[in-house]
Amino acid sequence: MASEVGPESEEAAPSPRGGLGEGLAQALEASLPRLTCIDLDKDLEFRNELIDDKEFDIPQVDTPPTLESILNETDDEDESFVLEDPTLLNIDTFDTHSYDTSSVASSDSGDRTNLKRKKKLLDSFSLHGSVMRHSLLKGISAQIVSAADKVDAGLPTAIAVSSLIAVGTSHGLALIFDQNQALRLCLGSTSVGGQYGAISALSINHDCSRLLCGFAKGQMTMWDLASGKLLRSITDAHPPGTAILHIKFTDDPTLAICNDSGGSVFELTFKRVMGVRTCESRCLFSGSKGEVCCIEPLHSKAELKDHPITQFSLLAMASLTKILVIGLKPSLKVWMTFPYGRMDPSSVPLLAWHFVAANNYVNPTLAFCRGDVVHFLLVKRDESGAIHVTKQKHLHLYYDLINFTWINSRTIVLLDSVEKLHVIDRLTQEELETVEISEVQLVYNSSHFKSLATGGNVSQALALVGEKACYQSISSYGGQIFYLGTKSVYVMTLRSWRERVDHLLKQECLPEALALAWSFHEGKAKAVVGLSGDASKRKAVVADRMVEILFHCADRALKKCPDQGKIQVMEQHFQDTVPVVVDYCLRLQRRDLLFSQMYDKFSENSVAKGVFLECLEPYILSDQLVGITAQVMKDLLIHFQDKKLMENVEALIVHMDITSLDIQQVVLMCWENRLYDAMIYVYNSGMNEFISPMEKLFKVIAPPLSAGKSLTDEQVIMGNKLLVYISCCLAGRAYPLGDIPEDLVPLVKNQVFEFLIRLHSAEASSEEEIYPYICTLLHFDTREFLNVLALTFEDFKNDKQALEYQQRIVDILLKVMVENSDFTPSQVGCLFTFLARQLAKPDNTLFVNRTLFDQVLEFLCSPDDDSRHSERQQVLLELLQAGGIVQFEESRLIRMAERAEFYQICEFMYERAHQYDKIIDCYLRDPLREEEVFNYVHNILSIPGHSPEEKQSVWQKAMQHIEELVSLNPCKAAELVATHFYGQVEAVIQKLQNPFLLFQFLRSLLDPREGVSVNQESLHAAPCITEQFIELLCQYNPHQVIDTLQVLESYRLEETIQITQKYQLLEVCAYLLEKKGDVHGAFLIMLERLQSKLQQFTKESEDSRESTSLKAVEEVLVETIALCQRNSQNLNQPQREALWFPLLEAMMAPQKLSSSCAPPRLAEPLKSLTMQVLNSMATFIALPSILQRILQDPVYGRGKLGEIQGLILGMLDTFNYEQTLLETTTSLLNHDLHWSLCNLRASVTRGLNPKQDYCCICLQQYRRRQEVADDIVVFSCGHLYHSLCLLNKECAVGTGSQARWTCYRCNSSNKAGKLSEKASEVKKGQLAQAQVKMSPSCPSPRGDAAAKKAPSELGLDPQQIQAFDQLCRLYRGTSRLALLTELSQNQSGESRRLLGGSKSSPALNSIFQNENFQLHLSPPPLSED
Repeated sequence: MASEVGPESEEAAPSPRGGLGEGLAQALEASLPRLTCIDLDKDLEFRNELIDDKEFDIPQVDTPPTLESILNETDDEDESFVLEDPTLLNIDTFDTHSYDTSSVASSDSGDRTNLKRKKKLLDSFSLHGSVMRHSLLKGISAQIVSAADKVDAGLPTAIAVSSLIAVGTSHGLALIFDQNQALRLCLGSTSVGGQYGAISALSINHDCSRLLCGFAKGQMTMWDLASGKLLRSITDAHPPGTAILHIKFTDDPTLAICNDSGGSVFELTFKRVMGVRTCESRCLFSGSKGEVCCIEPLHSKAELKDHPITQFSLLAMASLTKILVIGLKPSLKVWMTFPYGRMDPSSVPLLAWHFVAANNYVNPTLAFCRGDVVHFLLVKRDESGAIHVTKQKHLHLYYDLINFTWINSRTIVLLDSVEKLHVIDRLTQEELETVEISEVQLVYNSSHFKSLATGGNVSQALALVGEKACYQSISSYGGQIFYLGTKSVYVMTLRSWRERVDHLLKQECLPEALALAWSFHEGKAKAVVGLSGDASKRKAVVADRMVEILFHCADRALKKCPDQGKIQVMEQHFQDTVPVVVDYCLRLQRRDLLFSQMYDKFSENSVAKGVFLECLEPYILSDQLVGITAQVMKDLLIHFQDKKLMENVEALIVHMDITSLDIQQVVLMCWENRLYDAMIYVYNSGMNEFISPMEKLFKVIAPPLSAGKSLTDEQVIMGNKLLVYISCCLAGRAYPLGDIPEDLVPLVKNQVFEFLIRLHSAEASSEEEIYPYICTLLHFDTREFLNVLALTFEDFKNDKQALEYQQRIVDILLKVMVENSDFTPSQVGCLFTFLARQLAKPDNTLFVNRTLFDQVLEFLCSPDDDSRHSERQQVLLELLQAGGIVQFEESRLIRMAERAEFYQICEFMYERAHQYDKIIDCYLRDPLREEEVFNYVHNILSIPGHSPEEKQSVWQKAMQHIEELVSLNPCKAAELVATHFYGQVEAVIQKLQNPFLLFQFLRSLLDPREGVSVNQESLHAAPCITEQFIELLCQYNPHQVIDTLQVLESYRLEETIQITQKYQLLEVCAYLLEKKGDVHGAFLIMLERLQSKLQQFTKESEDSRESTSLKAVEEVLVETIALCQRNSQNLNQPQREALWFPLLEAMMAPQKLSSSCAPPRLAEPLKSLTMQVLNSMATFIALPSILQRILQDPVYGRGKLGEIQGLILGMLDTFNYEQTLLETTTSLLNHDLHWSLCNLRASVTRGLNPKQDYCCICLQQYRRRQEVADDIVVFSCGHLYHSLCLLNKECAVGTGSQARWTCYRCNSSNKAGKLSEKASEVKKGQLAQAQVKMSPSCPSPRGDAAAKKAPSELGLDPQQIQAFDQLCRLYRGTSRLALLTELSQNQSGESRRLLGGSKSSPALNSIFQNENFQLHLSPPPLSED
């Protein structure tokens, strides 16, 4: 219960002026008139005129200002302000009539929920104009400054607005201003201000009768705004020493809410009992649970006082971590909490309520934000009486907010941390305008949030938020937002739609003004104010305004046109204005305005007139502008003709109504300028004349065609247009676009047919051929003309006259083309193909003499005429495919086709008769298609639908021509045999008498390198066939024998060896002997080859060609050494010596026989080759044996040591190199082993730390059972188990002290992600989860004995195995030992590859083939210990 001021003190309370002191009031009154002569530019730092009391009394304007008067005004935004009736200023009253028709779909399209905008939106000024009017309240601003100077009121600190404006000051005064900005009351005194501190919060109740003031030192006062009396002084409603941050009236005049700097929220209930005013305080939220720094009760308007949600008296509170919505009535209840999530701790929490209409219901919406995301919550009451809060789409911004204000239900105004206002359309989330308000010098409430007046006893978090807090500096009322500055008060209101358009006109942004006005006209504008009525009325009002602007644009463009200068400058000047005027006149459907007043205005200037006419072109071409006055149309054609834009003229004419023009003059102009489309259009639409254009075009193209001359490009274009025009007329379509009127279609068709079948033209000469028009079209393009007729005949349905025309035209075509020899076979074929298609129709009524088809067949199949062979064949084929085959006798047709070598015709006929085998002959005889025979045979044999007899006949025919098929393409022939008749390979071989063809066939069949897709496993070629192929290969390509043998499999070694010996292929024979296992025999053959090459080399040593012989010696020697190396590993010492020593003897023999005077070019290469042999054999033969063999040689034994010095030194160098390599390798391996063992020992001896103190299986504490001896097993992965639990899960191998455990959880996860492992892999270490046996939970003798028993076997236990696995993972990469082993395997693998034939190489599984292999050249990592 707070202490209150009783009636006595209330009566004794000083009057508002008395509170200041009589002298203080007089000083303030005296200062006001003197302000009219003070230079406010100096004192107030405002760029305004001297204050005059009259400027605050603005009379109502009956008639709106004219456009000229608006444009002539100066751009002064500091307009005076009069606070009007709030019911008129409430912008929401316009929402029911505003012209904003954004739908839910359009709002969804602008949703940026999941995309935070990182850059600014497009400049909205050009789209929406200036949405907000920014005005300075000069009277209030001046009196605030005057009060600070004259009566020491201090600086302004808080503002509250209703029908009155209350401004609190830092010295505890509250200045009350009326609607005319006149000071009505000055509440409080500086002495009380010294006791209470600055006013930190203000609130006016809904009927503007009470004012609540909160002070920086925690006190609160209530004032009667009618009388200026102090009603209550509240000093103990909340904890002392905390400043009042917010104080808010609710809709209940006896209930208010306050929030202090301790973060607590209190409910204040005002009562008056027995004439005594009291105040009861109740804590709603304690700051100890989270500091609240913003509160906002839900206020309902008078028309919504019966809304069901108002009975709950909702209150929104924003703490530093979350949002709460509580109901104060009928009992205190929390309806919703919403956490912020991640945000900047310095950002300011903001709350704002507003009633919003959605789905035909009006419900309150709470907007809250902290930082750069605004959330919207829709609050509804259901039938049961409960409140439901629904989250709406949120708004992502690219700036941090410090204030959020609803200006109406669709428009919100945001203030960011750099003092920029952002006007946002809520539904589309589009930014309408950005306004800089730094000139306001906004007042911040930081000192109150830090509670400096009471010693600063607030939390750091609240003080950080207070740095940007300006809750008490911004107040909204009736669609207006008031901003309190250090020396001024500004108001922001939405401009009406006229103001927004006029503002753009002042800036001379005429296109933007028209675009904005058009958006009002179409209902797409945002934040619309001032448009009411139905849609048609609103459109009419906006249209009238746009017409005024269009006239102004035209006058301005003509007035500001440069009198002198280049014509391009003048054109550019009018290009900026005239197209805009034309566009909006057409949008408004004011063609009368466009072609009368506007055209007359622009016609005063020739350049403007030209630009105007050119602007009409795109609208005419898109058929948006059809009706044009005759004068404008005439001027338009003349203008384009003068500018030589005849193509544009043609495009315009065909889209215009030219009935009002001089048609003859237009036709003449079109003909002279070759505008054929336009000419045809003028004839058709202007005079309903369809034949005259045809006659004109025929006169141009007929003479050169009848004379056999080639046409020019221009004549070809005319001929094509003529064909298209005839097609359009016969199809009932207008040319070049549109349709012929329905009543004229039959007449036009009859006229065109009559014209085409005329026997002679109107001005025919004696030499003119009959039916000149049809002849001309046939000569020009036979195929296309017949296509036109075919399309026309499709439309004939039960029309007797049309059918007569159809028969008549066909008879004329036959008469003209059959009796005239000027037509090519292709043209004649086109005619009969056309006829065949017509005759093949089920409803055909045409009659054609069959003998004519026979004549055509004779003509096309004439064997004496070799010209145009392929053309004649193609024409006949098309004729047959079109249905003409019914006109011929098939046997006669086949005979004539064979005689004419028309193999495609024969194929067509044979296929109809299912004689597929004869088609093979057609392919083989046709040189252009002989390669296609393979695909044909394959398709017949593989595609279902053919009988076995047909397939058998095709295969027999193919077997008859097998030699031809192999000679054509051996690969395709082999593929055909292997695919369909792999069991008859021997029969095919017998039919191939030519050995070379047989060789090509077998190579394609057996050699997989030929690229033939043959399955060798299904082929099962007999060894004799393979050996036959090898023999042929030895004859025709001996150099490829070894490479081929390596990929072949089914051959016998003995027979193949005999074949190679027969053809003296020693190298191949040696390869086969080695493969057989006769290494010594193979070596003797290679040795023989080497000796022969050495002998040849020594004979030619004097000749200049010795390099060729030396190269041959080197090649044979390399092959022989490779043979010895491949097989030495599998031989014993005597067998190795039997290989290497004869080879060494063979190389040293030429040196023994040569004298000391042998030329160096002979001795040096031999010594080099001998050293190569010695180095190679040193790997397999002991060094003493080699030296002994050399020294025992009779030649070297009797000679000097110097002769073999080079050999011995070379061997010693090799020995030294290999010894160094061995020592280095051993050192590296020992280092790796030492490092591995050190890390292994460190890992094994390191203690284990379990992750939890319960078993991972039974989930009980490890001391669960005291009566049973149960071991505790801890794994290196950190999991802990009872040993009995592991036994139950079958996670143990062995028993007793030798038991090996696996972690149940790790093993289960591995099984879930992998397939089951093999048993051998489990034995190799899949149990490798380390364990530690701890003391049993209940000691027993058996447990102690088991603990003392030592393992009986040597090796790594599971703990050590897991430690070693971790060590391997630590040392990521391949060990040096593995690398060396792999290298040695690669060397031996290379030798085996030469013998392995087609077997896969072991290198395929090499570690070097792994794409993740990396060679680490750095030493192993150091261990942690």
